[in-house]
Amino acid sequence: MDAQHGAHGEMQFDEASWEERYRAAPALWSGRANPQLVAEAAGLTPGRALDAGSGEGGDALWLAGRGWRVTAVDFSTVALGRAAAEAERLGVEVDWVHADLTRWTPPAGAFDLVSAQYFHLPPQDRDPALARLAAAVAPGGNLLVVGHRPSELHTGLPEMFFTAGQVAATLDPAAWEVVVCEDRPRTASGPAGHELPVADTVLRARRRA
Repeated sequence: MDAQHGAHGEMQFDEASWEERYRAAPALWSGRANPQLVAEAAGLTPGRALDAGSGEGGDALWLAGRGWRVTAVDFSTVALGRAAAEAERLGVEVDWVHADLTRWTPPAGAFDLVSAQYFHLPPQDRDPALARLAAAVAPGGNLLVVGHRPSELHTGLPEMFFTAGQVAATLDPAAWEVVVCEDRPRTASGPAGHELPVADTVLRARRRA
């Protein structure tokens, strides 16, 4: 979940702005699963998964195709519609939920994996939302939070970005075991189609049984 720039350069986080952004393009994302989700979830036993900020469904479809029972949440009906159409084409089942993650509360302890990929919001929205997502992890389950490393992005709103360590610091050590807390280099396609070196900040924590 990233922000959108408005007409005057201000950052837009609301549902209407994202709906407009999705409508303006036949597809915003690649359709492939995010690489850090693949790296962290490939070895996990499939169970119940929550994809928070699912967009056009690349992560949710990847999980569902590997046996996970997936609930995918986003506040863009356009993105959810595209994701549902792709799920039908692939013959996989996903529970698509239209909701705003800054207000929606998932059921407590209901998921074996909760994934929030590039969950970039102002702290007053992000931190309570991440706390609700963490509460949705079942005992023995995993919380996976991935973001752009702050130093990778030059922005006028640095508070939108976070490190894995900052997320880990919000988790009670008596209740959570931090499995991964690190920055990882990777490459991304630049505006001209060439590959650029970037880095993700990755937090995976397991709720103690």
